[in-house]
Amino acid sequence: MSGHEDRRVVMKCDDNLAFMRPLSDESFQLVVTSPPYNIGKTYESRITLDSYVESQSRVIAECVRLLHPRGSLCWQVGNHVQRGEIFPLDIVLYPVFQRLGLKLRNRIVWHFGHGLHCSKRLSGRYETILWFTKGDDYIFNLDAIRVPSKYPGKKYFKGPKAGQLSCNPLGKNPGDVWIFPNVKNNHVEKTIHPCQFPVELVERLVLALTEPRGAVLDPYMGVGSTVIATAKHGRVGYGCDIVKEYVDIAWRRMRAFRAGALRTRPMHKPVYDPSKPNGGHQRPQRDSESVTAVPLVAKAYDG
Repeated sequence: MSGHEDRRVVMKCDDNLAFMRPLSDESFQLVVTSPPYNIGKTYESRITLDSYVESQSRVIAECVRLLHPRGSLCWQVGNHVQRGEIFPLDIVLYPVFQRLGLKLRNRIVWHFGHGLHCSKRLSGRYETILWFTKGDDYIFNLDAIRVPSKYPGKKYFKGPKAGQLSCNPLGKNPGDVWIFPNVKNNHVEKTIHPCQFPVELVERLVLALTEPRGAVLDPYMGVGSTVIATAKHGRVGYGCDIVKEYVDIAWRRMRAFRAGALRTRPMHKPVYDPSKPNGGHQRPQRDSESVTAVPLVAKAYDG
């Protein structure tokens, strides 16, 4: 690997429609992204809500063309805010996905503990991920994303299964409310991007909704968190962004990952709880974690 080259990664500074149009139909097992919310961030130009939906419709339609028949599309959004009124973008955009024939499997709530403190309404502490599939036969690897059971040794106390475990020994289904810290100034993954994806959130989607060596696309990749998550688990990552500085940071992060030097928050690390010793962590809290690069040949996830 040299410069901006990697055998299992494609990242470019490009308009997403221009980036996607040359790509082959039905070639991606997963499309996952968080588009701009049309609220005037530094990387976007604010437009009317109708124009925003029209623009999103063009991008979503191209993503659907690229999606494998057994693939998934995950669109992570928050609220558009206009003169103090909020417009939930998952509700606004849902008819777009429906018209394109996609089926909603889950509306996942991502809860985080930090953000803007509002004075005239309750402070927002969640966003949503709309998980769609093309059909009823889709990739879903539940065992790869199970979390520890609350009562792991619980057993049936009567009936034909008396004495047997009443829960899955691999853990429980994580449900549709996910608690991951958002990437703020004290987060180990923080870069200059103001609305950065936490890698661990994308990891869960990659593990659940793709197979090893499967291709994953992020058409609004920012600083490359989605592509980092794909590389960590032996998938092939594609992404683009119109801000060259973000793309350059994405490549620096990828090179650090391949060198075994990229720091990300571990996927299974508990959220810090100040009421518990060491915040509920098994060792004193550290402000960084090291990640070891996986080989280019994918290996099975070991749980």
